[in-house]
Amino acid sequence: MAEEVRIWYDKEADYLEVLFGCIPGYFRETENDAVMEKVDAQGNVIGFSILKLSSLGQRPPLSVLLTKNS
Repeated sequence: MAEEVRIWYDKEADYLEVLFGCIPGYFRETENDAVMEKVDAQGNVIGFSILKLSSLGQRPPLSVLLTKNS
């Protein structure tokens, strides 16, 4: 069974958002200022966003661990 992944990029804001389905949740900070993770009420990661995406081409690869809330 295929699962839906929604990808949205706003060129003017230089903002990328990736959502794993259409699930209610909220964004919270990660260890990287450019990355937010979207979680559901149980703390499961259901997506992420990246600010200033175009600036990543000028840095080493982006690596962020997205974890489940304990």
